[in-house]
Amino acid sequence: MKASKDQPKQPHIAILPSPGLGHLIPLSELAKKLVLRHNFSVTFIIPTDNTSSHEQAHKAFLQTLPHNNINSIFLPPISFNDLPKDTKIESRISLTVNRSLPALRQTLNALEASNTCFSALVVDILGVFAIDVSKEYNIKPYIFFFSSAMALSLVLNLSKLDQTITYEYKDFLEPIKLLGCIPLEGKDLPDHVQDKTNEAYKFALEKCKKYHFAKGIIVNSFLDLESGAFETLNDGDWFEVPVYPIGPLIQTDSGSSLSLNSNLYCLKWLDEQSDGLVLYISFGSGGTLSHGQLIELALGLEMSEKKFIWVVKSPNENSSNAAFFSIESLKVALRVRVNENGIVDREQIVKLVQGLIGGFEGEKLGKRIRVIKDEAAITWSELGSSEKALDDLACKWIQG
Repeated sequence: MKASKDQPKQPHIAILPSPGLGHLIPLSELAKKLVLRHNFSVTFIIPTDNTSSHEQAHKAFLQTLPHNNINSIFLPPISFNDLPKDTKIESRISLTVNRSLPALRQTLNALEASNTCFSALVVDILGVFAIDVSKEYNIKPYIFFFSSAMALSLVLNLSKLDQTITYEYKDFLEPIKLLGCIPLEGKDLPDHVQDKTNEAYKFALEKCKKYHFAKGIIVNSFLDLESGAFETLNDGDWFEVPVYPIGPLIQTDSGSSLSLNSNLYCLKWLDEQSDGLVLYISFGSGGTLSHGQLIELALGLEMSEKKFIWVVKSPNENSSNAAFFSIESLKVALRVRVNENGIVDREQIVKLVQGLIGGFEGEKLGKRIRVIKDEAAITWSELGSSEKALDDLACKWIQG
């Protein structure tokens, strides 16, 4: 965006989150740290579809944030009436952003006319096509990567993998090796790249190209957790865009009377339980189980006689608006077996739960998780690696 003589000294960035609270929450944590630590001003510019409940949820959450230096603009909703019913959720979310780009331009024009100048535009992994718009307005584009450095390495290598592995990744029997990362099996790659004939895969390849045009990539992970991957990403030999490990960014209390979770019964109950003896079950905001699998999971949890908190969604045998989980995509800490109907039955769930809580494997996992938790806390202590990375990024934005 063009510079103005009246540009305020306070640094100001724009954040363009793709639809979904799972995208908005970590970006809001980034915004809060910039506001509280570096006196930034942040404007959320939010694309919307024609689902009113999504917008209501976003608005309710945004009301919990500090209002002095964080504000929001909702773009007009777009329509999906022309899309096939089997369009994958990743494509729908990306298209929400893509079809909102004309409205984004109008918004930036209006802000420019009011002498609002942005030091940067931060987009997430499903909004990377907005990078083209940011360049039109001379705003430096940055990508916020929600996942791990290893997942980022996969994204950056996807075009190369597409050329070298000419058939489906799930049928590739050799380990897939990414620099600085542990080997991967083809069947363990994300669902949206498992069908090369699907539009979601072609869309993913196009999005990967945009990463090379960003001024920086902000990763919600931390240096000690993935030192090899981050070292490889930042050595400049094959990827020249700076990578900033500033994680883990987790939801914190904003101090608002509307802050989430403060009075939830389940959390009060959880506080009363002994450490390490409660199982948490969630398949994410986009995950749904079949009715049969939901029943088996419920019975298995009850039969295990272990305490648990389960985020339950309505079952759906064939949803176009959520990721249907096959057994291959049920990534759990211990391996499970399925019956002839492709369902993990209650006996397997009992075995799995009892192994996680009270079993030898569960004890080892618990120790490792506690180590990671302690390492993560250190990253946000004084002179911690994530704190330093965010400070470096903020200084770059302040200096322009």
